[in-house]
Amino acid sequence: MTGGRPNRTLDVVVVGAGLGGLAAAAHLSGSGHRVTIVERDSIPGGRAGMIEADGFRLDNGPTVLTMPNLLAGAFEAAGADMADFVTIDAVDPMYRACYADGSTLFVRHGREAMTEEIRAFANAREAESFGRFCDWLERLYRVEMAHFIDANFDSPLDLVKPWRAGLELVKLGGFGKLGRKVASFFDDERLQRIFSFQSMYAGLAPYEALSLYAVITYMDSVEGVFVPRGGMHAMATGLAAAVEKAGVAIRYDTPVTRILRAGDGRVAGVEIGGDERIAADVVVCNPDLPVAYRTLLGGVDAPRAARRGTYSPSCVLWVAGVKGLPPADAAHHNIHFGRDWDGAFRALIRDGVRMPDPSILVTLHSLDDPSLAPEGCTSIYALEPTPNLDGTVDWVRDGERIADSLRAQVASLGYPTEVVVERMYDPLDWEAMGMERGTPFALAHTFRQTGPFRPNNVDRRVPGLVFTGSSTLPGVGVPMVLVSGKLAAARVEQFAEGRR
Repeated sequence: MTGGRPNRTLDVVVVGAGLGGLAAAAHLSGSGHRVTIVERDSIPGGRAGMIEADGFRLDNGPTVLTMPNLLAGAFEAAGADMADFVTIDAVDPMYRACYADGSTLFVRHGREAMTEEIRAFANAREAESFGRFCDWLERLYRVEMAHFIDANFDSPLDLVKPWRAGLELVKLGGFGKLGRKVASFFDDERLQRIFSFQSMYAGLAPYEALSLYAVITYMDSVEGVFVPRGGMHAMATGLAAAVEKAGVAIRYDTPVTRILRAGDGRVAGVEIGGDERIAADVVVCNPDLPVAYRTLLGGVDAPRAARRGTYSPSCVLWVAGVKGLPPADAAHHNIHFGRDWDGAFRALIRDGVRMPDPSILVTLHSLDDPSLAPEGCTSIYALEPTPNLDGTVDWVRDGERIADSLRAQVASLGYPTEVVVERMYDPLDWEAMGMERGTPFALAHTFRQTGPFRPNNVDRRVPGLVFTGSSTLPGVGVPMVLVSGKLAAARVEQFAEGRR
């Protein structure tokens, strides 16, 4: 392919081997560009990292995989078959939802199985409503994916161009409130929770999120939840191997200290460690966008939304390898809901304080993959949403107390907690790892921070610079970040065309 169009072949440096950077490299290598990835850490994955110690392999990044077809698409772009590099299995039940009233709902893989689960959990009316809810979600997804998610934007006017899709969104109630829309299908407040909690991924409470963000619920509850064998980090190692086989060079332990620019402002390459330079026609930047502007692009201010926008809540994350096995009814993913649903969101998002009665996620990766823990042991991933560094929590003073509280809550729920190895992360740790405002969930998906209003993946002030990752288009989450890599590669193609 390179020989067929040499005048369009570019030297591209991708900063960061996170999933966005790897996806961009996959698409770029498939288009014949010469690609080098430079990664500050010794392994790929970025936020999708892994801790290996004492016989445990502990994921410390995203824990829920949906839309594996998007991951397969990145492998295909690099000329590879995903099955040759990573095996993806369905998770069933996808969640065990535990409520404060003592009831438990298992979220099953597949519409028919979930319909019967709801029938037994609630009643026949709610089960029938689930079918209508899934139909609505599918229509919503079809409209949004092609026109508003898998698309680059150059200005807000681009929202008007697919006017038929926009009109369909209006008809579907996409601009109403998510909480009310879900409640229009289900009377049972417990079902309302399990089908709207996904708004947290977008940094919003269900009562404030627009219904169009139910597309995340579609990816989660309709398309289903999956897990790679070997843990979530296996996505990154597999994709890294595939792009290397396609000709991409990956340099680990190679921190970028500056993005170099020519006299006319366009990128000229990157500086490594303060002295080495790598020349490039294009730089694809995977680090958190506002941090990249501040630390790698001296003299160029980040877009206003990145500087003054609303950031998603953060979290305290406890990953541990422990002795003992989980409760017999535990699932791969376990959501333990607190009592006051709306009040918890008000505390977290409006007041910037810890949830009074925290809802937490406990993921047991070793439950379905015993290779991740020694025999008789368990890997635990426990996450509590918390305010980010814009909140009122003093993490220096109170961080350890909150961490202890999370450990105690996990123990009280019946999980084993005799620690062999552990790591605890709070907003100060996320900030030290390069995440703005100490949140791994980036800018919240308010309407004014979505689509053309989100920080763009190109900046006309710096020709040849392209961003990928959760702080740019289309947004947060593994599926969105994989799409962002594809969109970044499309921007590079546009740049190449402009140089002809």
